[in-house]
Amino acid sequence: MSKYSKEDIIRLAEEEDVEFIRLQFTDIFGMLKNVAITSSQLRKALDNRCMFDGSAIEGFVRIDESDMYLYPDLDTFEIFPWRPQQGKVARLICDVYGVDQKPFIGDPRFVLKRAMERAKEMGYVFNVGPECEFFLFHTDEEGRPTTQTHETAGYFDVAPIDLAENVRRDIVLNLEDMGFEVEASHHEIAPAQHEIDFQYENVLRSADNIMTFKMAAKTIAKRHGLHATFMPKPKEGVNGSGMHINMSLEDATGRNAFVDESDSLGLSATAYYFMAGILHHMKAMTILTNPLVNSYKRLIPGYDAPIYIAWSATSNRSSLIRIPSSKGAGTRIELRCPDSAMNPYLALAACLRAGLDGIEKQIKLPECVQGNMFIMAPECLEKRGVERIPETLGDAIEAFEHDGFMRDVLGEHIFIKYLEAKKKEWREFRAQVTDWEVSEYLYKY
Repeated sequence: MSKYSKEDIIRLAEEEDVEFIRLQFTDIFGMLKNVAITSSQLRKALDNRCMFDGSAIEGFVRIDESDMYLYPDLDTFEIFPWRPQQGKVARLICDVYGVDQKPFIGDPRFVLKRAMERAKEMGYVFNVGPECEFFLFHTDEEGRPTTQTHETAGYFDVAPIDLAENVRRDIVLNLEDMGFEVEASHHEIAPAQHEIDFQYENVLRSADNIMTFKMAAKTIAKRHGLHATFMPKPKEGVNGSGMHINMSLEDATGRNAFVDESDSLGLSATAYYFMAGILHHMKAMTILTNPLVNSYKRLIPGYDAPIYIAWSATSNRSSLIRIPSSKGAGTRIELRCPDSAMNPYLALAACLRAGLDGIEKQIKLPECVQGNMFIMAPECLEKRGVERIPETLGDAIEAFEHDGFMRDVLGEHIFIKYLEAKKKEWREFRAQVTDWEVSEYLYKY
């Protein structure tokens, strides 16, 4: 049942003195876009009659088929608490439709909805809880972001060592004003690095929440004279920012389908098959969970990010998938390789479809790996049949390009457009001459 009706939103806009409404959507690369309208156009928007130029969005459509429509999801209506209290600004997250009044196949939100329908057909609801990490850096005299910070804080430090405690608090309070249930926030391991976790939701709401969170964090940070970045590895020599994804399935009765109290680990066959599906498809999925050239600077030994396609029967944080110690209704699996630059709609659709594929085909789960994989010899893991995730964006492209399953998950349009863009990104990166190369080779050779 919907949270709001059209009339509810019109009434709320009038009562709260909302003057502007941002009609938001996400492109295939995870960039938030919007068309802003005044309150006088709100009914038109709610009747799905607001258009935009789809050819202006990379990866959408050609200029000769540019007319597209925004269909607001009524339940996503929120007023931005950080905007003026007179002439307030609100938002509606929208689905993208074509002139034929059909969902646009290149809309990432549509891809996720399609994966959710597949889960529903199998009797499941997919629930997700993200752990969002990011950095807060200084800006320069012109307001442009830097990678500079004055602080030296680490894990769970408090003020005055944690110089951005008030910024993080401000982000949390604004999120709560927008209906988020924030479970925890704290300083992360690297100086200037932070984490905010919010409650489990069905996967569509979680994806919407991730996009809203990133927008809010950047906005509030800027009000404090800082820049919030979700770049996976903005500085060498310190840990990068991940976005660990906690996942579970709910069955038709509302029960956690991952639970089996008779099992030694408390996990059901469904949970084992779901994990097996993710591990089986992980190489091809990595380009979605870790989408940038920079993503792979995080996925190297020594910085607490998993690099081997393995799972652990304990809460082992060196494994790609770990089983948190919570049992019963809180039983879940945690995928630890994704980073904060991912498009949540595409990455979570891939996770869901991969897990469902494991259930459908009853894919056999590899033997669990115990112990700290960060310090295990690579040859030892290789002997056990444990593979590494792609080491570069180029490797991820190779795994993705030849995978028919990912093509089916994303649909032909997004698969081709995404692949073309990532190949271009990789070519451009390979053509660069870095400061490291100049420092290392210029004098010697």
